[in-house]
Amino acid sequence: MDLKNTFVLVFLVGSIIQFLLNHFLEFVDFKYRQKNGRKIPNELIGHVDSEILDKTCKYEDAKYKFWVPENIISFIFSLVLLFSGFYPYIFETIWSLTQRSFVTIFLFIIISGIPNSILSLPFSLYKEFKLEKKFGFSTMTVKLWIIDQIKNFVVSMIILLPLLLAMVFLLEKATNWWWVLLGGIYLVFSIGISLIYPAFIAPLFNKFSPLEDGELKERLNNILEKTGFKSSGVFIMDASKRSKHSNAYFTGFGKTKRVVLYDTLVEQLTPAEIESVLAHELGHYKHHHIIKRMCFMIPSIFIVLFLANLFINNVDLYSGFGFDVSKGVISPMRFIGLFLLGIIFGSYTDLISPVSNYFSRRDEFQADKFAKNLCGNGKDLTTALIKLNKENLSEMVPPKIYSIFNYSHPPLLERIQALK
Repeated sequence: MDLKNTFVLVFLVGSIIQFLLNHFLEFVDFKYRQKNGRKIPNELIGHVDSEILDKTCKYEDAKYKFWVPENIISFIFSLVLLFSGFYPYIFETIWSLTQRSFVTIFLFIIISGIPNSILSLPFSLYKEFKLEKKFGFSTMTVKLWIIDQIKNFVVSMIILLPLLLAMVFLLEKATNWWWVLLGGIYLVFSIGISLIYPAFIAPLFNKFSPLEDGELKERLNNILEKTGFKSSGVFIMDASKRSKHSNAYFTGFGKTKRVVLYDTLVEQLTPAEIESVLAHELGHYKHHHIIKRMCFMIPSIFIVLFLANLFINNVDLYSGFGFDVSKGVISPMRFIGLFLLGIIFGSYTDLISPVSNYFSRRDEFQADKFAKNLCGNGKDLTTALIKLNKENLSEMVPPKIYSIFNYSHPPLLERIQALK
């Protein structure tokens, strides 16, 4: 690796800033939690007790103490892979053996990801079977964990292959306009995945059962009808076979839209509270938050690909990281250019997270307000949010600077105060 290379310097600066920033934020959160985490805020008196706050602090502290060594080791390991010439060696070996662009790129993706997969394995196992089980969340079995890994790999490959074929073809044949065509293909492909995900992909991992007749179904159907939200139904997902964490979400696109409730959520909340949670999600729909986000993301995709197109023929991008460009930038190496650009500039995403989090939190406040107006009061949503925080042992009062960088949703107390 050439330390005088501009691309290498940009990568190192971004990586170091990201590393230091994250450790600073996590440490600030840890110290703030030690000082204030066990104090019951006025808004939560009568809803939480010292026992649940103590357990929350212990859970968050355990995650922090687990995160620190994992992050440090992963950071050092990623630098070792880049400095050692691992990626150029893998690429040049595969290319010399195959001389075929698609095969080279496909094998490069698989093989280059093996070291990180091996490194992350013990951390993933410890988190799932030690940390999460210690605090009563994980219900995962070893057999189910292995099956999930296999399914994830197979589904990822099925999704990856057509996109990869399109990318290789465009990089070779549409030298100057590949980025426009690839952006269009990616958007169409993403919409296609959204259409088939509820019916074909999600059921590979979980069982989805239509909500049974009763008070809850009547409440939810009434509120869906009141807002004009058309879906293929309300379904209960057997999330409890993996974890006791709870959630609810919309999935799908067009006629495949469906409302999904975790079975753990149904157990933890009253029908009125679940109605308020659904009303919140409907608030995103009525305020067109998803469409607005897409209107921002679509041009962003093309801008990023356009900027990538400006760099992938620059030999300095490759030579700085040890790739042989004595024969010029050959076709499959242009994919390596995209790979390197992702590594170089990916470390800067944390610096812009406050901006994206700001708009996300603004949307959440709007959805909360919509739910309050739709349900006639904010009491049920307030108690639902408190219960969800308690059941998930989520921090209730994080430091402001930490939430700015890490919270896409407003902290609990801010949401309660806004609802009041």
